[in-house]
Amino acid sequence: MNFLSEDEINYSIGFFEHKKIKNGDFFIRENRVCNQVGFIINGGTKAFSTNFDGIENVTCFKFENQFITSYTDLISRRSSKKSIQAIEDSTILSISYKDLTHLLSKISSWARIAQLLVEQDYAEKESYLLNYNSKSAKEKYLFVLASSSYLIKRVKTQDLSSYLGITQRTLSRIKKEIITDSSF
Repeated sequence: MNFLSEDEINYSIGFFEHKKIKNGDFFIRENRVCNQVGFIINGGTKAFSTNFDGIENVTCFKFENQFITSYTDLISRRSSKKSIQAIEDSTILSISYKDLTHLLSKISSWARIAQLLVEQDYAEKESYLLNYNSKSAKEKYLFVLASSSYLIKRVKTQDLSSYLGITQRTLSRIKKEIITDSSF
């Protein structure tokens, strides 16, 4: 899908900044005003919030060719309720809220892109709720194996267990069960 003409791309690219983010560095920090949207060129990120005990609740992972931000907080201009942190060394094209609103006002195709981003974010959240909230720990892991097996290779066990809403110990037990079951 080509939403932007070559001229629109050439005009728009000047508003984006190339950022190199090392594994562990933050793109957005919880409790700070969310002021940017990023597009991942390479690498990966996780989004999470932290509870009162300092325990992370991972809500999603994003990799190459995906946009990252805290949409609700960006639009409302409030402090972010989540952090977005690199889980791999990453290269991200970043645009500020101010520059994004400028592009939205100047190039009508950007409105369609923004709409698709919000729709994608909503669909991901709904899929997460449907596939992870009401399933057993083993069903959750099997769903990841079937639909997003790359997560198992690219994500730390502690982050994957947080995302699935299970303990690391439970995740290790499930992996062992699956290996044992498939060896027959």
